[in-house]
Amino acid sequence: MCKIQILFLDREFEHDVYELIKAFYPEAEFRISYEEEEEECGTVFRVERTEDGFQIKYKNEEHRGVVHAAVIEGQSADALISCISHNGKPGSAERTGRRTQEEMELRKQNKDAVKYALYRILVKMTGRTLPWGNLTGIRPAKLAMGLIESGMKNTEAAKEMRDRYLVSPQKAALAITIANREREILKNIDYENGYSLYIGIPFCPSICLYCSFSSYPLKQWKSKVDLYLDALCREIQAVSAMMKGKKLDTIYIGGGTPTTLEPEQLVRLLDSVGESFGYDGLEEFTVEAGRPDSITGEKLKAMCKFPVSRISVNPQTMNQVTLDIIGRKHTVEQTKNAFALARECGYDNINMDLIVGLPGEDISMVQNTLNEVRRLGPDSLTVHSLAVKRAARLNMFRDQYQEMTFENNQEIMDLTMRTAYEMEMGPYYLYRQKNMKGNFENVGYAKVDKAGIYNILIMEEKQPIIALGAGGSSKLVFERGKRIERVENVKDVSNYITRIDEMIERKRAGIEAWL
Repeated sequence: MCKIQILFLDREFEHDVYELIKAFYPEAEFRISYEEEEEECGTVFRVERTEDGFQIKYKNEEHRGVVHAAVIEGQSADALISCISHNGKPGSAERTGRRTQEEMELRKQNKDAVKYALYRILVKMTGRTLPWGNLTGIRPAKLAMGLIESGMKNTEAAKEMRDRYLVSPQKAALAITIANREREILKNIDYENGYSLYIGIPFCPSICLYCSFSSYPLKQWKSKVDLYLDALCREIQAVSAMMKGKKLDTIYIGGGTPTTLEPEQLVRLLDSVGESFGYDGLEEFTVEAGRPDSITGEKLKAMCKFPVSRISVNPQTMNQVTLDIIGRKHTVEQTKNAFALARECGYDNINMDLIVGLPGEDISMVQNTLNEVRRLGPDSLTVHSLAVKRAARLNMFRDQYQEMTFENNQEIMDLTMRTAYEMEMGPYYLYRQKNMKGNFENVGYAKVDKAGIYNILIMEEKQPIIALGAGGSSKLVFERGKRIERVENVKDVSNYITRIDEMIERKRAGIEAWL
């Protein structure tokens, strides 16, 4: 295994430097230090701040050198890029003690300069590039939207992404396309007075191998479900009073798996939401039915009594051998039956989630999944690139799965896009996660008028998202999107139940302070 040592003598951009290096060396063993020490064998990076700016020294068996990056206050982006030099003396940066808007922009320019310089080093050392260039954040489409909203033409925004962030032409074009569709979809949303609601149901039929969400196997927690709903309904009622005078645009019930609830429990939850918030004027109401083995005709009919406009039936893959490996505990046939039931109940906006890069799946298996999905004919399709997080069993017990292959590449991503286009779907939202196989992205595709509005709002951070339930993380967006504050609920179900009054007061304090 490749060993990487990073010495941070300046920690200002530690996270960005680490994430970019890790993107080039995803399987490497990392050692991080903050004081001078004996260097180990392998690849070594040394990051420090000098009087002139930032300096990164690097070496391995084939390459060694130093790169400088600096920003002069008030320079344009073009001047910023020209200011980066290998083994040359950069300009200087004047710092102030106050976090003014100007200083924040200067800091961003410094960060961009460091990442630009580091990316060029890493390309030289590894002989490869990344599809998203030096972008380490999760929202490339938000960056593209910001460039367009600043007054840039599409061609200018795409050039900025290619030149400043070294994004590939294909991914820059994708981000610009999605940003424009997002703007059209959101044109009637009131960012200032509107908000969206997320309601979490943290129970699942079983826990998938790759899952890192706050999910609890229903079999062990069944006795807690009604107590959980008691607490959740109290939070729903309290928050509705806090948001009086604001317009509720979208509701998203996710998890976990909301359809682990029995029909009468679903009715109880949806009645509570309707009585507290009302359903008039909603732009969208999504229930992520999710696992096919949790979906029944009775549950779908129970939801039909309410104005649920969009649901998800999520197979992740249509290959039975993979479903068995990842612990989905349902069959391909159950997915087909659940989808057919939803159509019979009249749902005309059904999403399906797929994951590429699952253990053991090659392009032929992805093609089989796409063929089966095409036969069903969903209205939207969300294609995820596998991201293995620290809390996932696939990572926690990686020794057991070390011989599995994980394949994702541009050919597979192109295949999913081509299939979506053939199904008359276009891309409408995009986000990235840490540790994604192949350093790719998650993309939502949808037919005309079938895009998930909530999905865009949660990614683009245009309006407040109030999150209820265990593990809920509310985003309080204000000052026209320039500021975001978070209000967190505890993740543990038992803690959420016993501390519900505290969760409600956290919301009250945050909403009163920032909204």
